[in-house]
Amino acid sequence: MVSNGTLLDGKSIAHSVDLQILENPSKHQDKSPLAVRRPAKGWQFVNLSELWKQRELLYFFVWRDVKVRYTQTALGVAWAVLQPVLMMVVFSVFFGRMARVPAGNLPYPVFVFAGLLPWTFFATAISDAANSVVGSERLITKIYFPRLVIPLAAIGAAGVDLCVAFGVMIILIAWFAVKGAPIQIGPALFLALPILLLIAFVAIGVGSLLAALNVAYRDFRYVIPFLVQLWMFATPTVYMQAFNGPGIRTQLVLLVNPLSGLIAGFRAAILGTPMPWIHLAFSGLSAIVILVVGCLYFRKVEHSFADII
Repeated sequence: MVSNGTLLDGKSIAHSVDLQILENPSKHQDKSPLAVRRPAKGWQFVNLSELWKQRELLYFFVWRDVKVRYTQTALGVAWAVLQPVLMMVVFSVFFGRMARVPAGNLPYPVFVFAGLLPWTFFATAISDAANSVVGSERLITKIYFPRLVIPLAAIGAAGVDLCVAFGVMIILIAWFAVKGAPIQIGPALFLALPILLLIAFVAIGVGSLLAALNVAYRDFRYVIPFLVQLWMFATPTVYMQAFNGPGIRTQLVLLVNPLSGLIAGFRAAILGTPMPWIHLAFSGLSAIVILVVGCLYFRKVEHSFADII
């Protein structure tokens, strides 16, 4: 390079540039802002815009969880159908025939499957979500992304199983309707999807809360299976809902349990039985409260996950 008749080599060019920067630093100063990301502390609302921007990551995590669940299994995704079907067979034999548990005018198999279908989704969702953050230790300690994506992905994978098993519900309804069962499909059928969404809200709230607690207290991994079993028998999944029973204590237990009204409402929407509107409304409100509380607590403690996981 020639400058004012003088040949300059590479070192001379670098030296000349350094001198220009020293003489006029403001001219050569990089004015691009420096972004520093620090974890938020305290009670924080869910950043919905950030979750929306990371929707592809959420889809990838859901697909990963589905593939990992059925990797190296002979039946693959058929296990999503076998689990509620086998439970239906067991409860139909022991509760329907031996214990004579009443199911109204409905055949007991279709009655119990209509309750087990949303319950299986909920139980799988909270169990997988509770262990999802601990299971993603390597990701959390190496890279930043919205931590709430992890339990949401676990619940989304359970939703895939629900969609697969819903086909069995349609086959059962068609089979028993042909045999003359009093199954009446009406306008209430359109409420099934919103009710499932409310059940998903409860799963997100409980699952995110348990996921955060499981990071700090590993005892929860042993408590969760017992909690799921206890919650199942406290929910009218395999027996008639006693919303109009005489006992005040029974009414209080059913009101405290948000899944009581939701599963009863789902069964009524699918099978055409009377809809428990009051309990469904109360359970819907409880689902929203649980969703908010669970996500708020998760957001409050997520800044410490990388340090203690």
